[in-house]
Amino acid sequence: MQRGLSVSRCGRVVRAVTFVVSFSLPQDMAKPKSSKNNSSIPSPFDQARDELFQQIMTCGVVGADAQHQREWFDDAMKYFSERYPELGGLQSTELRKLGERFAQPPKARASA
Repeated sequence: MQRGLSVSRCGRVVRAVTFVVSFSLPQDMAKPKSSKNNSSIPSPFDQARDELFQQIMTCGVVGADAQHQREWFDDAMKYFSERYPELGGLQSTELRKLGERFAQPPKARASA
């Protein structure tokens, strides 16, 4: 048991008591350790995709003329090939397709 003093939000000194309890579980009850520790780290393709979508929204590509969109995507793909050299030709093509789909205005729903 440890005792200590701390200050509350309103400035009063408060006595705090902390209990430390230590025990161990039998091996069959312990949580299994995952073999994939880096599953939360996004791949370069995922990072590039997220950055591309963010740039599309920031730069107003969605409402732009089709010719301006093509020019913007040409420049953007040059930038992304320099920024993410890990991406191969197939991934760069897929990234552009995803970006072009993302930049399309939403389709109007047919009235029933």
